[in-house]
Amino acid sequence: MPTFDPVRSFRKLAYNNALANHRLLHACAALKPGEFEAPRTSFFPSIKETLNHIITVDWFYVDGLEGGTLGFQAFEVDEPFDDVLSLAQAQAKVDQRLTALCETLTPERLVSTVRLHRGDRVQEERMDDVLAHLFQHQTHHRGQVHAMLAGTSVAPPQLDEFIVADDARFRGSELAALGWSEETLMN
Repeated sequence: MPTFDPVRSFRKLAYNNALANHRLLHACAALKPGEFEAPRTSFFPSIKETLNHIITVDWFYVDGLEGGTLGFQAFEVDEPFDDVLSLAQAQAKVDQRLTALCETLTPERLVSTVRLHRGDRVQEERMDDVLAHLFQHQTHHRGQVHAMLAGTSVAPPQLDEFIVADDARFRGSELAALGWSEETLMN
């Protein structure tokens, strides 16, 4: 009987994260002029603000997970991107960094200490806890963008069928665009 493998689980979550971001940002790229920054009802008042929040938080946590000291410099500009294309390119880069990090995980590394530079202090957390928090943060705010898309000219894309093998039929073209294979995703 197979046993639970947290390394495999975090690796799959990293791929799921990148696939969901790819799909969501592809949908956002089809928005009509003005829809990206239009006021909406959500925690952040626009799709633009929400997606910019996702990426700045990713910069902060991925840097910390990699052992960097970027800290709050990640948040120096609230909205570093004014357009979806630039934002999508930057998001793909940070997603690649996170996926690469998760590809190198070991059980020992998952319980290692991550140092998050928070200006006046350094927060220390276990790597598995930081990863779980980061994936939850992404999912939470992607859901908000998904809901906001319902009020635009673009239908919200399907975001929740990436983890299991049976859903391979839904992701073929996206895997190709990302340079991945089903074997990469499922192993």
